[in-house]
Amino acid sequence: MAEGVVARATAVAILDGVLGEGRMLSDFSGEGLAPADRARALRLAETTLRHIEPADKLLDKHLRKAPPLTVRNTLRLAVVERAQGAPAHGVVNAAVEITRKGGKRTAHLAGLVNAVLRALPETIVLPVQKLPRWLRQPLVHAYGRDIVTAIEAVQAQEPPLDLTLREGFPAPEGDLLPTGSLRLRNPGQLSTLPGYADGGWWVQDAAAALPAQLLQPMPGERILDLCAAPGGKTLQLAASGADVTAVDISAPRMTRLQANLARTGLTATLVTADALHWQPEAPFDAVLLDAPCSATGTIRRHPDLPFVKDGSDLPALTALQSQLIDRALTWLKPGGRLVFSTCSLLPEEGEAQLAATLTRHPSLTVERADLPGIHPDWWTPDGALRLRPDHWAERGGMDGFFLARLRKPG
Repeated sequence: MAEGVVARATAVAILDGVLGEGRMLSDFSGEGLAPADRARALRLAETTLRHIEPADKLLDKHLRKAPPLTVRNTLRLAVVERAQGAPAHGVVNAAVEITRKGGKRTAHLAGLVNAVLRALPETIVLPVQKLPRWLRQPLVHAYGRDIVTAIEAVQAQEPPLDLTLREGFPAPEGDLLPTGSLRLRNPGQLSTLPGYADGGWWVQDAAAALPAQLLQPMPGERILDLCAAPGGKTLQLAASGADVTAVDISAPRMTRLQANLARTGLTATLVTADALHWQPEAPFDAVLLDAPCSATGTIRRHPDLPFVKDGSDLPALTALQSQLIDRALTWLKPGGRLVFSTCSLLPEEGEAQLAATLTRHPSLTVERADLPGIHPDWWTPDGALRLRPDHWAERGGMDGFFLARLRKPG
């Protein structure tokens, strides 16, 4: 294939996997591709997923009947590239070549692809994509239409990259956020940035860095990081001087955590186990539980999520969260503290989960903490933190999170 077509053809194949087979972007290995083509293909697929709905509305004006999915995805990619400012000539030629060389199911539609793309207006402006109904409806109910519209506007943009910094280490140039994270706009190759080889920082969304801050770990404390991988929070806890045990069920993700510990020179005890069956030898001063959830707060980084999920797993997830909270509380010393967090925007995995926990365990107290950069409006009436993607919208937003610190009676 011609230069530039390999990455585009790969992006179309990725879109086929997400939209046709329900596969996540993270399932894509890129085996056999040059690193530059792999990176570009993923970027193109992600950008297309952020704009599929408006792209389809534009395309449907020029299509008499629905083409096969691969052809539809080729057209979607072309429309989005055009809207992003790519030259029409190169985009159209690449789309036609992908279709022609796509085998029997698509080759005869190369002329259609050419005709549709040449009929598009010279300047393409795509409106912001709405969330799917299964997610938008409960979010409008929880936050109101204006806030959901603001969330969607943030999710339509490519997110910046946030780093958690260690004191006294080199760091790249970037924007220091009020909560202490460093935000990079165009980071390039991470391993070449100042401080990487020294273990002076790690990639972690600014919102994802707050649960460990809310826990306020102290040197020498025995702290459990539950559902720990890929390990940003483990690194934060270890950097504080705490004695950290990190537990996660996924062996591959724990391998990544081990590699991050090695790069940073930090130490933690790693345990690959199911937290519902594992039992520690002694109680802990504090537990950080970043529980499995719908991940609906991370769509700005994972635009495939609305297309792969449909909310049907929510009852099972909330039940698992409740089990993990109850189990974690049994591992706390008297007077110990638990931070519960989810990267979800759905109240069932946040505010409602906290209310249910306090009903089951009325002796628990919810504690606020004096954290830098936290807007007063982010605290809920119950004393928890509700973070949304539209917070810091002018800076590129943040992931959506719910977090609460619970104190066990002494």
